[in-house]
Amino acid sequence: MNSRPTLPRKIIYAMPALAMLLLVAVAAFGWWAASRIDDEAIAHETRAIRNGIAEVVDRIPTDQETVTVWDDAVLQVRVGDPVWIDDNLTAWVSDYYGHDYVFLLGADDQPLRAAAGGEAVGPEVFASFAALAPLVSDLRARMAETSEGLADSTAAVTGLGASDFILLDDGRVAAASVRPVIPSTDRVSQAPGSEAIHISVRLLDQDLLAEIADRYDIHDLTFEAGATTIADRAAIPVSNSAGRILGVLAWEPREPAFQLIRDTAPVMLGSVVMAGLGLLLLLGRLRSTSNQLETTQARASFLAFHDPLTGIPNRALFEDRLEQALANARRTGSSLAVHYIDLDHFKHVNDTLGHPAGDQLIRQAARRLCDLVEEVDTVARLGGDEFAVIQFETTHPEAEEMSQRIVAALEEPFELDGHTARCGGSVGVVVTDASQSPEEILRQADIALYEAKGNGRGRAQLFAGELGDAVRERRMLELDLRMALLNDTGLELVYQPIFEASTGEMAGAEALVRWEHATRGRMSPATFIPLAEERGLIDMLGFWVMRQACAYAVATGLPWVAVNVSPVQFRDERFAERVFEILAETGLKPKRLELEITEGLLLQNSPMVQETLRHLRASGIRVALDDFGTGYSSISYLRNHGVDKLKIDQSFTAQLGKDAEIESIMRSIIDLGRAMHMKVTAEGVETEQQQQMLQEMGCNQLQGYLLSRPLTSERLAEQFAAAGSPAVRRA
Repeated sequence: MNSRPTLPRKIIYAMPALAMLLLVAVAAFGWWAASRIDDEAIAHETRAIRNGIAEVVDRIPTDQETVTVWDDAVLQVRVGDPVWIDDNLTAWVSDYYGHDYVFLLGADDQPLRAAAGGEAVGPEVFASFAALAPLVSDLRARMAETSEGLADSTAAVTGLGASDFILLDDGRVAAASVRPVIPSTDRVSQAPGSEAIHISVRLLDQDLLAEIADRYDIHDLTFEAGATTIADRAAIPVSNSAGRILGVLAWEPREPAFQLIRDTAPVMLGSVVMAGLGLLLLLGRLRSTSNQLETTQARASFLAFHDPLTGIPNRALFEDRLEQALANARRTGSSLAVHYIDLDHFKHVNDTLGHPAGDQLIRQAARRLCDLVEEVDTVARLGGDEFAVIQFETTHPEAEEMSQRIVAALEEPFELDGHTARCGGSVGVVVTDASQSPEEILRQADIALYEAKGNGRGRAQLFAGELGDAVRERRMLELDLRMALLNDTGLELVYQPIFEASTGEMAGAEALVRWEHATRGRMSPATFIPLAEERGLIDMLGFWVMRQACAYAVATGLPWVAVNVSPVQFRDERFAERVFEILAETGLKPKRLELEITEGLLLQNSPMVQETLRHLRASGIRVALDDFGTGYSSISYLRNHGVDKLKIDQSFTAQLGKDAEIESIMRSIIDLGRAMHMKVTAEGVETEQQQQMLQEMGCNQLQGYLLSRPLTSERLAEQFAAAGSPAVRRA
């Protein structure tokens, strides 16, 4: 019997071998494909991590430029105002941009101010950052080289800076950026070598790595000092500009393909039949993995050109869209408009309601702007509370209509975690063709925005050729006022006496500020006080007036002095503390100081305002409500906030003897003051009839030209020096 297998049997015998060979070939191909896919996944994660770190490092000097290129910064560093420096250059930068450490060095490279985690710390903290010294030295050397032989170094050092990864004394690694503090205009100059240095440090800590990992979907991203503990984890080195490796970034890589093989191996080994199904499953999963990689890549690309908080285009995409809009304008011969938008009171909302509420406000504002524009237009967030809109193929009337709609949309209240907040916005508008550069368009839009804010905020301003001169004029006036405050020149106080209605004896006086400008002559308070409020000078001006008035009261024996306080000053949580410091400095007792506020401040119904007023009154300082009767005149907020005196507006006093209804209203105000144990002062008394009627009504105090015009400090002092008896204080 022939035992040799037949051909079909040989084929049958060969089939398992062929099947095994096919399985081996498929397995080998699958292993190779899986390796390629997982390698690409790891390479993609590596690029994402490098991009994330680079974005953080590149963002630090950009954040710094918002405060280091600024006339005010140069002037305040020279003055050495620690509160202003903390609020604008160190602690604020650390808190707002999330920089872990911020230092300000003087011209001698010694620390002036320091901040950590958004709080001011002692300059001695800088001693533990010895690794910063080479960066500072490098920047100083380049600044000295570029500005050699110049009287003013500003133009030469503009744009200079140094940044690198550094190794701290305690073993931590951080990204550091060093920039000079320079003027933003040619009205302030700096001699070479006198520049202050601003340093920002962002730690490569777990919080930062968690932010990057969450943004790019990286699993378990950590920083390791050495490579001995990373085991099977993927890693990339972190090195400084000199090539020194400071540590490694390690993470658990996603290996979708090999994970798939591990999942399907039992099925593949189970039977030949299931091997085919397993192969199909493998191909399906491989396709799914590829789709996931494409999705991740698309998400990374989206984040590179969009604001992570709002999802709308960021500055990079805005600039690209503006170039496209200009190219379209050149092709079609049409015009386009750029709207530069700034939220007017965002910082106040952020300070009072917290950063989460501020983030909500930014998101809601972005949604409102997106709802206004056409599909082809672009809404972008340029940073902080600044937005921009590109309006394609438009005309001047259409652009002006859009800007008014933007202002109206931002005027509507915002609902933020149960709080209702009003913010408002100002808009600078430029309508242009393709003849201008993007930089020039943005510069003009910024000029228009400045003018809009200077004219009262909450409005839109279209750029015009003469607008630049108006802006420069306003900025020059701002600089003059700042220098008048810094140099104590041109500003003076006059005092209008206030008299007891029943006896005619002088009770006290109200301090009023006057400004004698060197070239413009006497400036109206209605001009420079709103300017001071708008440009952040009201604290300097208000406390200058208070310090002068308190010192004058101590020197002359004035019973008490009244000082007007702007509502803007009450945004400072330390306002009461600073008032007490002035009283201690001048030696004036609290009961001899009266602060005059307006009804608008009380209408804010702010817990911080209530607490500040309570603290002031508890010390003995009196609070007077100025221009009473011209606002809402609500009894409820008088009781809630606590007020010692009501001052009836002079517009009511002027109608006494002419309007019976006004007379009835004034009687009611005086009766209200008596019922609530408040004194009542009538302003604007100019006739004997008005004086007599107010005396008959029981008004406590009188003030006006009939009794005395505002007097210079010397003239009022002469009245007190004329005789020692109280009788000389009578009108």
